[in-house]
Amino acid sequence: MSQTTAPAATATPRTSATARTRAARIALRTVQVLLALFYGIASALPKLTAHPSAAESFDKMGWGSAGMYTIGALELVGAVALLVPALQAVAAMALSALMVGAFIVQLAVFDGQYAATPLILIVPLALIAWTRRSHNTDLLRLLRGAGRTA
Repeated sequence: MSQTTAPAATATPRTSATARTRAARIALRTVQVLLALFYGIASALPKLTAHPSAAESFDKMGWGSAGMYTIGALELVGAVALLVPALQAVAAMALSALMVGAFIVQLAVFDGQYAATPLILIVPLALIAWTRRSHNTDLLRLLRGAGRTA
């Protein structure tokens, strides 16, 4: 009886597409975590702890500590929401809106010194909002279900 050897496993187009899809999901999730860390630690924390650099910027804008704490809290909530599946798309859209405001403030108050930073951050946020848009349906379902039980 002769033995036949099985042909070497080759990647079919379907498994290749599955691997690419998985890699894309992992990459997007990594970007979300990095953005959440950025907004939570590098951006919100200095505002919420009244770091002198943040306080000085908000005083220059005329917003004072109330504006600084409000923006810091919004950034922190957005950072956490980027990590919650049902809130990911909404958080990305809200943080994008915050970045539009930051861009306008950079142009109007700070002569555009760091105006590119909010624009750069909008790109991955828009990608997250678009890619995770199906989670908006889950969020609506959760909200409607909570409304019926109340």
